[in-house]
Amino acid sequence: MAADVAPLIRALRPRLSADAFTAFAEEGHAQGLRFTVAYDAATGRALGAATHRVLATSRGRLLFVDDLVTAAESRGRGVGARLMAELERRGRAEGCARLELDSGTTNVDAHRFYHARRLTVAAFHFGRELEPDPG
Repeated sequence: MAADVAPLIRALRPRLSADAFTAFAEEGHAQGLRFTVAYDAATGRALGAATHRVLATSRGRLLFVDDLVTAAESRGRGVGARLMAELERRGRAEGCARLELDSGTTNVDAHRFYHARRLTVAAFHFGRELEPDPG
């Protein structure tokens, strides 16, 4: 995990330290987070990764993709498309009605990728930082 997945996720989330990645992976896995990695069959090198979980929501079961990233040197080679196809397959196998994900508002290349795979913008995701509880 640390050698294959962490560098990919940390490229997507540069503020995530190595220790924070380990903590995230352990806590997330306990919450149902799963990791899918695309490897180069010839070299064994990780080309892309996705993190996802199945959620029960008031809109039905959904497969939520927390992270989807392809190594910069592997983009445009179908790695992301293969990961998305696998995520869709897993979602159907888990009885999910939808696949959903969030994408940063400035990540235009990712938006093109998602639109090309017929994902639609169905909602705005709002957030706010929380200060630690002083008590």
